[in-house]
Amino acid sequence: MNTLLPTSIVGSLPKPSWLSEPEKLWSPWKLRDDELREGKLDAQTLAAHEQRHAGLDIISDGEQTRQHFVTTFIEHLSGVDFDRRETVRIRERYDASVPTVVGAVSREKSVFVADATRLRAATDQPIKWALPGPMTMIDTLYDDHYKSREMLAWEFATILNQEAKDLEAAGVDIIQIDEPAFNVFFDELKDWGVAALERVTEGLSCETAVHICYGYGIEANTAWKATLGAEWRQYEESFPLLRQSSIDIVSLESHNSRVPVDLIELLRGKKVMLGAIDVASDTIETPEEVAATLRRALPFVDADKLHPSTNCGMAPLGRRVARDKMVALAAGAELLRRELS
Repeated sequence: MNTLLPTSIVGSLPKPSWLSEPEKLWSPWKLRDDELREGKLDAQTLAAHEQRHAGLDIISDGEQTRQHFVTTFIEHLSGVDFDRRETVRIRERYDASVPTVVGAVSREKSVFVADATRLRAATDQPIKWALPGPMTMIDTLYDDHYKSREMLAWEFATILNQEAKDLEAAGVDIIQIDEPAFNVFFDELKDWGVAALERVTEGLSCETAVHICYGYGIEANTAWKATLGAEWRQYEESFPLLRQSSIDIVSLESHNSRVPVDLIELLRGKKVMLGAIDVASDTIETPEEVAATLRRALPFVDADKLHPSTNCGMAPLGRRVARDKMVALAAGAELLRRELS
């Protein structure tokens, strides 16, 4: 893509109130069966329209067909029993009742290719699709079969690679892998985490991205971030490894976070998807604030490698708030483009 400072959201957008309860993360569906399927696709089309209308350059599905960014994918796999629940510690922050891996995991058919095909037909702009990362997936399950986090992660990486190739064939231009677990499990990150991530993207010709966030939308994540001190330096663990990897784009939080902007230097040579929109606040950024956040990053990333984005998904926000934030993102990027040209 030739656009300078191409804009996009990271993941989710709020769902319409007729589809699920608004301003709530992982809200249950209000529709059932065929009505639910039709409603999800209608919401996806609407999300694409709202992104285009806001002036964004890269369009995503807004995760409108997904209730949860991880488990919706796992629901379509064999070997996982959603009726057999166990309590596990998620990212070392909170306890949750999760499904159990009871046998070999496998994918009988593509999970998202029909949705991606629908999105591809809805716009001639570049499109991006997000998938959960292997390390984040294994941290959302109880494993009673492999009994090895690494082994299960490699199985998921192979399945995700199959899905990614189907998405590429459906016309997806950027495949984004969400790995918030990379900010927590540093030993696994170094031992096999980045290697498993590269397995997911192996053989792809489209661009690839990895998104690493600090979590949002629930009190456990907010409380964890409050313990991290004046500077959030977790990216120091992953960035040097990702700089040496085959991944094209690295997505990180910036605006209103405590991440030192100079950590981006550790990614020199990679494209950087920089969060210039705070997804934990209803306050609408001004275009000038967005441009200032992006401008602060320029000493550490070349302008032709900077992708303005949101810090994370916006599912818990009101739809008007999310729309206004997307407009601000596009307008702020345009301000900086004019400066640079």
